[in-house]
Amino acid sequence: MRIAICDDEKEIRDILSRKIKKICSEAEIFLYQSGKELLLADTQPDLCLLDIQMSEPNGMETAKEFRKTNKKAILIFVTALDDYVFDAFDVGAFHYLLKPFDDAKFDEVINSALIQYNENEAALEEESAKSQEYIMVHAGGCHIKVCIEDIVSAEVFNRIVIIHKLDEDIRYYGKLSDLEKMAGGNFFRTHRAYLVNFKYVEKYDSSVIYLEKGQALIAKQNYSEFVKRYLRYIKECNRR
Repeated sequence: MRIAICDDEKEIRDILSRKIKKICSEAEIFLYQSGKELLLADTQPDLCLLDIQMSEPNGMETAKEFRKTNKKAILIFVTALDDYVFDAFDVGAFHYLLKPFDDAKFDEVINSALIQYNENEAALEEESAKSQEYIMVHAGGCHIKVCIEDIVSAEVFNRIVIIHKLDEDIRYYGKLSDLEKMAGGNFFRTHRAYLVNFKYVEKYDSSVIYLEKGQALIAKQNYSEFVKRYLRYIKECNRR
């Protein structure tokens, strides 16, 4: 795990470094004395502790630039200022740690961040595995291997399931509910006749989901749950 500490006071950098080493001895720690130095660094951290009271760019300005290239790092502000606590939400800060703080509080925040990091890594591994998963369908006298990640959407009509990929459509006799179970959490049943992959959603309204290829109807009673699940999907993607 790579941890960055960005503070213009050497004493603070050294103190935070020692505290982190006690909690996570195997971590690689990178020290930066300015926001500019952090932004120009070749190494992308998994966890970043960032002071706000620094010369230009200050910590908040640094965080906004940092997020343009690193959306998944866990960001913790360590500062004596409480003026920016609400701005911290705009850059997806994990915590806003106010100086002075005791060791117990620091340990609590860092341990929580480590738990979040491990959960994020597990989710990435699961997603990577999912992207390599295949299903077999029987169509036109042949057994066809279909990568789940490549499915844009699927629909059913008169017991015929139609899988829509970007480059082709595959038709076979079956149940959409069976495909839904195999497809996993990145898919959503918008309507009894439609199943969509969040990955390919471009826009939507209360009645139609517009995809990179084609569109799908959405039942009124499913709209609220669709929006909640899709926004959660987007949020998880932005963390990666």
